[in-house]
Amino acid sequence: MLWALTTASVALGPRVAGWVRTMASHRLLVAPPEALRKPLSIPSRLLLGPGPSNLPPRVLAAGGLQMVGHMHKEMFQIMDEIKEGIQYVFQTRSPLTLAVSGSGHCALEAALFNLLEPGDPFLVGVNGVWGQRAADIGERIGARVHLMIKDPGGHYTLQEVEEALARHKPALLFLTQGESSTGVLQPLEGYGELCHRHRCLLLVDAVASLGAVPIYMDLQGIDVLYSGSQKVLNAPPGTSLISFSDKAKNKIYTRKTKPFSFYLDIKYLANIWGCDDKPRRYHHTTPIISLYSLRESLALLAEQGLENSWRQHQEATEHLHRRLRALGLRFFVKDPAVRLPTVTAVAVPAGYDWRDIVQYVMDHFSIEITGGLGPSAGKVLRIGLLGCNATRENVDRVTEALQEALQRCPRNKL
Repeated sequence: MLWALTTASVALGPRVAGWVRTMASHRLLVAPPEALRKPLSIPSRLLLGPGPSNLPPRVLAAGGLQMVGHMHKEMFQIMDEIKEGIQYVFQTRSPLTLAVSGSGHCALEAALFNLLEPGDPFLVGVNGVWGQRAADIGERIGARVHLMIKDPGGHYTLQEVEEALARHKPALLFLTQGESSTGVLQPLEGYGELCHRHRCLLLVDAVASLGAVPIYMDLQGIDVLYSGSQKVLNAPPGTSLISFSDKAKNKIYTRKTKPFSFYLDIKYLANIWGCDDKPRRYHHTTPIISLYSLRESLALLAEQGLENSWRQHQEATEHLHRRLRALGLRFFVKDPAVRLPTVTAVAVPAGYDWRDIVQYVMDHFSIEITGGLGPSAGKVLRIGLLGCNATRENVDRVTEALQEALQRCPRNKL
């Protein structure tokens, strides 16, 4: 047998060589990158910005597990467990609950692409960057976008929302529960009921708040809720969570036009996630390893308990606020009742360049904090306490680093 294989190999030699020459009909213009010949090196950093956050050991370990096929029964079981985890953290019994193969932006687009049709009136609360982006996406769809604009750091009262609902008669209202660009927490109690009285659906962004503050999708009348994997859940970026009420599902399934995106068509996603009681069919290849990690992050939160997680974030943030006040820093959000526990924004002290402070903390302490974003750019420093990072020890580390940065960074006293 070995002799036969050797003889065949010799006989095929010229043919193989000819085949290679045919395939490689041109000289390669780009050489193998030298950088890729070196081992991958990742620095050890404490991520105390607005996200992503550090990964706990169990989530890291999940990312090293072997692949299974995206249409294997074992993968479907993992997806079903993820759905149950999302229903728990959202506090919803909605069967149309799933994870989107993309970041929080992708979940926002999934919501808007499926709920809005050209000409639909769309009311957007714009008190930071996420309202700005929701409005941008609505305009691209061709919706009639109406803005409720607040100064950065402000929130919406029930009266303000009711006046806007009566004036514009929207099909959909967008609010951000945790506006990470400014550090404001939007109250939600009563807003769903108010929307439904005006025949409007309520869409809520909980990317920066989920797991750190109470939210009850069903009891608060939220029609569409979405969040991301990389904040309090301490999972890798690239997957997001979303759920639709029966009212929202009915609007999706009775729309007159196809959604603009095939990839984000909820009817297809509902099928592959087992939400429609039909045999699952291939739609796209889900990010299998990322879903392992998401499953473990949801399991960790379920084991801790939502109430305990809410308490952990509140206590860590109260400690952070005490330390920041001791440094003489001013909070960007004036009202303590609407400060977001996960992302605290403080005004950049007079005379300092925020970039100097952020860079000093990174270079000397390997801690990430960030400047502002969107309407808060150049005005604030943002400190994040997300999931497993929300500890007194981390608060002490970052405030000691800030104290030294304020002593060492150049200051313009004019």
